Amino acid sequence: MPEELLTIRQMCDRFGVTPRTLRFYESKELLFPRREGQHRLFTRRDRARLKLILRGKRFGFSLEDIRQLLDLYDIGDQQRTQMQRTYELAQQRLREMERQRDELNEAIEDLRDQLKWGEQVIASQDQSKAAE
Repeated sequence: MPEELLTIRQMCDRFGVTPRTLRFYESKELLFPRREGQHRLFTRRDRARLKLILRGKRFGFSLEDIRQLLDLYDIGDQQRTQMQRTYELAQQRLREMERQRDELNEAIEDLRDQLKWGEQVIASQDQSKAAE
């Protein structure tokens, strides 16, 4: 059975990306579509790689990290090294995201406190003006 090849438009529709995004990932050596004349044709492997690229980007991995992880697929150890390195990077990224979340929660609380103070100042000024 011949492999299903997708055009750039089909890839864009399936994954919700732009042609520019696909060309960018190709230029960064993350995707390797087949070329037939001017047409790019994407294989099942390209689709799997794009799915992993998009997931990695969602989690905040750099494109270089993603490229290195994808390159580990072919080293011949049944993806053990790839899985181990992905796990380690994911743990680091989770710690960083939790740190950022904690900082954001703190900033939100500070802003709420400032808004409460602002409300009190405005209310006090309104009362002073009404008393005049």
